[in-house]
Amino acid sequence: MRPPSFDPTDSALTSLSPLAEPSADSDADAGDASAPAASVPADAHHAELATLFADDGTLAKGIDGYLPRSAQLTMAQAVANAIEAADSIIVEAGTGTGKTYAYLVPAMLWGGKVIVSTGTKNLQDQLFLRDIPTVRKALNAPVSVALLKGRANYVCHYHVERTSQNGRLSSRQDAAWLRQINLFLKTTKTGDKAELASVPENAPVWNLVTSTRDNCLGSDCAYYKDCFVMRARKEAQQADVVVVNHHLFFADVMLKDTGMAELLPAANTIIFDEAHQLPETATLFFGETISTNQILELARDSVAEGLSHARDAVDWVAIAAPLERAARDLRLVFRQDGSRLSIKQIDNDAALAKPFYEVLPKLEQALSDFTGALEAQAERAETIEQCHRRAVALCEKLEAWADPKPPKAPKKEGDDAGADSESAAPVDERVRWVEVFANSVQLHLTPLSIAPIFSRQRAGQPRAWVFTSATLSVRGNFTHYAAQLGLDRDRSMTLDSPFDYASQGLLYVPRDLPQPSDPRFTDAVLDATLPLIEAAGGKTFLLCTTLRAVNRAAERLSDEFAQRGWDFPLLVQGQASRTELLDRFRALGNAVLIGSQSFWEGVDVRGEALSLVVIDKLPFAPPDDPVLSARMEALEKKGLSPFAVHQLPHAVITLKQGAGRLIRSETDRGVLMICDPRLVEKNYGRQIWQSLPPFKRTREAETAADFLRSLRPDSEESPAGGSED
Repeated sequence: MRPPSFDPTDSALTSLSPLAEPSADSDADAGDASAPAASVPADAHHAELATLFADDGTLAKGIDGYLPRSAQLTMAQAVANAIEAADSIIVEAGTGTGKTYAYLVPAMLWGGKVIVSTGTKNLQDQLFLRDIPTVRKALNAPVSVALLKGRANYVCHYHVERTSQNGRLSSRQDAAWLRQINLFLKTTKTGDKAELASVPENAPVWNLVTSTRDNCLGSDCAYYKDCFVMRARKEAQQADVVVVNHHLFFADVMLKDTGMAELLPAANTIIFDEAHQLPETATLFFGETISTNQILELARDSVAEGLSHARDAVDWVAIAAPLERAARDLRLVFRQDGSRLSIKQIDNDAALAKPFYEVLPKLEQALSDFTGALEAQAERAETIEQCHRRAVALCEKLEAWADPKPPKAPKKEGDDAGADSESAAPVDERVRWVEVFANSVQLHLTPLSIAPIFSRQRAGQPRAWVFTSATLSVRGNFTHYAAQLGLDRDRSMTLDSPFDYASQGLLYVPRDLPQPSDPRFTDAVLDATLPLIEAAGGKTFLLCTTLRAVNRAAERLSDEFAQRGWDFPLLVQGQASRTELLDRFRALGNAVLIGSQSFWEGVDVRGEALSLVVIDKLPFAPPDDPVLSARMEALEKKGLSPFAVHQLPHAVITLKQGAGRLIRSETDRGVLMICDPRLVEKNYGRQIWQSLPPFKRTREAETAADFLRSLRPDSEESPAGGSED
């Protein structure tokens, strides 16, 4: 069979039902920005927005360097419509459209109480410190703004005091950091650990001086009135605009869903930026998880509180020992860290199943016994009672995981939800699976579909919901994304980037590479990449789909650079934090950075420091992933193609994120190199590359190298600073 052509002018759509063409039962206009807008309310704000975003308008006068963009105005008007109608809208806004201002302006003017949720802390800080103040000043809008992060970001008075007193520090460095934190505690107004840059974000001491939902004493704490978490929440309740992140938002959704509390204030408008992350984040929070770390922390905290308040009552170390031993024994059942196993996979492996089902009941019994011991001493101190409450909650979680009972299905709001939609998955379908880390095990109970849960959350009081990102669709079709969140009936639009991709970039797919399943694949990718790294003068991102490929690439490129005398600094994921690596990459100007998933998105390197982005293979999720495997099985039972409905669109959206690292401004230029032959050899390949920015395309290595050399001011010299043979 002849492979499909790789014609740069070919824009024909490949029909791959149900991905390419939603059925008549679904929201047929969901992916069509030009669909008739009969249900869209007449918007009195359009004219005002046109004035604000005009060449000589309010934003142009009030913001240095502001450039009007037609797509930005279109999005602002759509967001204003959604706010006015308390409606929902999905907006895929390409890089450079100015989507941040497009949603901030109508939200500040007419959104009432607004929550803006981001996928990363970096964007959260950027919005709070730069974008929102800029727009607020330009509009002269009297809105108050609050930044709210998860409790792990705020120093806890109680835990600082307890850690300082009991001396449980593993190194002198931790002790030095603790002294800095104590000084910081006396001067900070927010308690946000991001303000104390001298203590690394990943320093172990932070875990000892911040609280968790499990070990927070709440209103019983002696420092409750001074609590930075409570202060931040109070400010959020009083503010007009609250900036949060997705993890915090969905943690609150689950609290309200179980009737426990309301962390975030009720809002009139909810805006999700980096909304492509929502399905994964929501799945994390809509499921249940219990870890051996939680159990060990409970034992540790209980012993500390028992020795402080009821030393004479029992031998606290002795009663905690069986629980700690059982938790550690569960970890020892699994030979390899980094694995994710479904119950089916465990059951089918006798070497795992036998010890697993021996240790699990022992852990249940040890936790139950420990809970009883805490109950007997709970009256001695509020902190011991708090540990008892934690133990009860963990008992319930462990029991629910070991013997799950399907949750009660909510009443359906209608029968026309669309039988071919992922959101139609029964709400009682959940998968039990185990995730193994170096020192802990997590037991997960995950819903196969989050759509019913999220739909219930959205069905409360009328409000506007805005979902935006640069990557939400497959060739302008939102079926996959909308179905995951139960947004089938919501309107959507695609706004193209203003960048001239045809002149700014080149998409290069090498010839004659082996299939990704071939053991020689990674080395073949590196063989093809080395000449382009030389042509670019470094300035390269190598984005891999696995850590194994990252490690092999780091080893091989280090040797190759040394042998060839190339003076390109090599930066590898894991050498330092992501922020530090990116800062070094920008500063060096000729570096090569190798990374996996964490570098595929949320990375913004503008200018000449980045000219080449290499993606080793199409980012299909591993089919043996427990949650994906269960979802695929559920789709097959409905007579649907798991590949077309789930795997392919998920890979496309992820690939678009990686490809988006290359061109970040109107002046950026470079080559996007995708080394997976399936992009041109498989029938579905066309759907993938037609979803990418419209670069010119080539399969010739010399064409790509010439393009990169043309970007270099020293193109007539040796590209690597070494001798030329």
